[in-house]
Amino acid sequence: MRGMTTASLVVGPLLRYVDTTRATVWVETDRPCTVRILGQDAPTWTVHGHHYALVVIEGLQPGSVIPYTVALDDTQVWPEPATTFPPSVMRTFRDDDEFRLAFGSCRRSAPFDEAGLKQFGADALVGLANKMRDAPIEEWPDAIFLGGDQVYADTPSEALLERIRTAHEGKPEDWDEVRDEIGNFEEYTWLYSESWTPEPIRWLLSTVPTCMLLDDHDLRDDWNTSQTWRDWVTKQAWWPDRVRGAFASYWIYQHLGNLSPSELELDTTWAMVRMDISDAERSERLDAFAWRSDAEPDSARWSYYRDFGSEKLGIRMLAIDSRCSRRLDPDDRGIVDHVEREWLQEKATHPAEGQNFDHLIVASPLPFLVAKGIHHMEGWNEAVAGGAWGPNRGKRFGEWVRQEVDLEHWPAFRKSFGIVVDLLRTIAKFEHTPASVLVLSGDVHCSYTARATLPGIDPAVPALHQLTMSPFRNPLEPQIRFANRALKARGVRGFMHLLARSARVEDVDIDWDIDNGPWFENGVMTVVIRGRDAQVEVDHACVDNGVQGLRRTATIQLTGPPPPRRKLFRRRRT
Repeated sequence: MRGMTTASLVVGPLLRYVDTTRATVWVETDRPCTVRILGQDAPTWTVHGHHYALVVIEGLQPGSVIPYTVALDDTQVWPEPATTFPPSVMRTFRDDDEFRLAFGSCRRSAPFDEAGLKQFGADALVGLANKMRDAPIEEWPDAIFLGGDQVYADTPSEALLERIRTAHEGKPEDWDEVRDEIGNFEEYTWLYSESWTPEPIRWLLSTVPTCMLLDDHDLRDDWNTSQTWRDWVTKQAWWPDRVRGAFASYWIYQHLGNLSPSELELDTTWAMVRMDISDAERSERLDAFAWRSDAEPDSARWSYYRDFGSEKLGIRMLAIDSRCSRRLDPDDRGIVDHVEREWLQEKATHPAEGQNFDHLIVASPLPFLVAKGIHHMEGWNEAVAGGAWGPNRGKRFGEWVRQEVDLEHWPAFRKSFGIVVDLLRTIAKFEHTPASVLVLSGDVHCSYTARATLPGIDPAVPALHQLTMSPFRNPLEPQIRFANRALKARGVRGFMHLLARSARVEDVDIDWDIDNGPWFENGVMTVVIRGRDAQVEVDHACVDNGVQGLRRTATIQLTGPPPPRRKLFRRRRT
């Protein structure tokens, strides 16, 4: 047993950023200390009584596999002695033409016992960790994108509920609606600890670099769905503590590691938390930053980009915040505001010096292309909520449907949808056209792939795909699965199209079909790039002899000419 004066890890280590020669590793510790990894030291800094460090490691060898340990005040604390997993490693970028990116979203915390597996199914990230343990390192993902709902602040696990209810004793009646939900920064730390400390998850996050982006459940269901929702929520007594806790913890646990060492040097909030100031002042300043981030969305940027690949192969991933930076004016809605739109257009059209885009990956927690029945319904709803069926009853009905049915994906913000279509057309006309443009999403608790075409543009180059993987672990109820399948049916799709036209919604200048899926099981997708070729591997979680794993559902070719469209009906045999 460690002595009472010895620091220990609470959460982590998380390997966050890796490039050719640099890496960052994030940890939470139980007390102030100095963290040492591969000879690089970083002192912890304290926020609301919790202690964190992000260790920047430089001077690594390109194309290397580097085992590492974590020491706190010169005492090694990682890896833990009883682990059944291999040593944690960093893998710097190789100078070759292969890259593997795993992704998905929506992961509930629940036990891995019989009851937990029956209710929530196998955990796809646990399955991925177990698969990696037995696989050659060449088959591991080079990075993982966690695309939203990493934690569920509005539906915490049964294990946390008693603790939350105890913490909320004595709250006034106007807290009744959220008495069983996360309420502040301290309670958010419980969520992250619960989610990221099971042994398979802890090893996975210590070994594969992760990119993350938040979605609504990281704060609350339907977050920023409309101005009406926002007008209501900002009047609630519990909102200030909730929003400060959500954004401050998100910045620490998720966003900080999204940044490269070069970006960290320019980040004023990162500079602030490492200043020689009191813990109380640091906490107050981060709370103020968090509050302003929500009240004034253009005061903070949660979108970011990463350049993967090598000198031989240009791969850029743009991670687009489609939740915090929304423009909610009913007469001028945008799933991103003008500032984020300009950032997206700039980063999508200007590669790094001396590079081209061989593959462009757009990571958006919310899908861009959905089943056409849903697409038409969301367009209709936006128009009706904006007054297309009347300024009073019609608008109220549209707003009610918007919130009740979660109609808030890209098609529900039609101006933003059109801007992205125009951007895709611009990219398709590059002199060095990317072989693929891939939109990676989650949120909808089902997974599918959809190939898109633009009128007048070669459908083979670039290959345009929506790849949606959700959930990691949070399956849909059977009745909602049925509704999703129904909205894909030809007749329902046609009816929804007529409904949208009745609200004067114009058709969009892009065509697509869901060509694989939908699947409703917990799972993970992995984009596999080899030169200018791209595939996606679709794996779903399973339990085999009591061990959570993955089974291959499909391997889908993404680049090259599109296959012939499948017929909707087969001729009956006579």
